[in-house]
This record gives sequence, C-alpha cells and structure tokens, in this order.
Amino acid sequence: MLEGIVRESITKQATKELRRNGYLIANIYGKGIENINAAFKENEFIKAVRNKTTLAFPVKVGEQELNVVIQEYQKDPVKSKFLHVDLRVALPDVLSKYLVPVLITGTPKGLKNKGVLAQSKKRLCVKCTAQNLPDNFTLDVSDLDVGDTILVRDIKANSEIKIMDEDRIAIVGVIKAK
Repeated sequence: MLEGIVRESITKQATKELRRNGYLIANIYGKGIENINAAFKENEFIKAVRNKTTLAFPVKVGEQELNVVIQEYQKDPVKSKFLHVDLRVALPDVLSKYLVPVLITGTPKGLKNKGVLAQSKKRLCVKCTAQNLPDNFTLDVSDLDVGDTILVRDIKANSEIKIMDEDRIAIVGVIKAK
C-alpha cells in the first residue's frame, strides 16, 4: 500500500521544499468527504501506479486508508517530472465520474493501404459506482480500413456504467496518409 503524508502548510514555499525532498504533491477529494492535501514520495508513487492491477488502488494518508483513482496529473514539460496529481476517492455505492483509459489491440488492415492509426481519445468519462468501475476499455482495431473509425457509441458497457462522452465522438480511426 502506498503511504503518504498530510501537508500541514499549502504555501508555495512549503510546496517547493517538499518537491526538493523528492515528494509529489497530491490533492485527494471525493463526494461527501473533506479534501486532503497530501504528498507522496515520487518514486514510490510511480512504482505503485505501475504495479497496480485495477484502476482504483489503495493509499494511506495519515491515519486514513482510501481507495483512489488518478483523475489528473501535471508534468514538467522540460524535465518530464511529475509536479502534481489529483486523486479521486472511489467510494462504494456512490455514483461518481471517473476517467477510464482506452487500450488499443491489434494492427489495423488499413495500415497496409497507406493509412495511419489516429487515437483521438485516450480516456473516456464514465459515471458509475466504485464496484462497477472498469479497469479500461479495450478496442480491437484489426478490422479498421482507411476511413473507418470507432465511435463512443460503438463501445459496449454494462448497464451500471454510463459513458458521459458524446456518442458521436471518434475514439480511434485509420486516416489516409498524406
């Protein structure tokens, strides 16, 4: 389980000091709970995220143990180092919005016909409870030819999961190379 500390001070100076000491700044929030300003050792956070098996993973901050989902993160554009992460608490039996990753499998047949695979959405917004939260949406693109796309409405999700994105938005497609 990933362990972090509760930040006593949220001033700019305290934040810089934590980053100098190898900490990643985090905000933890959820429906009906008070926001928590936390910090995690950056290397431990990266290891925990890489080794997680589900979208929601446990963290311990102070005396609280929470199941959280990564909602958003910021990286330094030059050093490619994490600066900040937003974590949403996955509360059981509470409807919440989550961002679920989209994974692509297969090689489209349109690549042989001078096409290029273009993925326009990497994550989809869903509304569901923590128990029904999918780990990802896996799309098989092997049947896509030049000009074919997979739209949000083409994704099959169970009845407890509502996809919040517009159904006419393209997720992935094969476009003609110029």
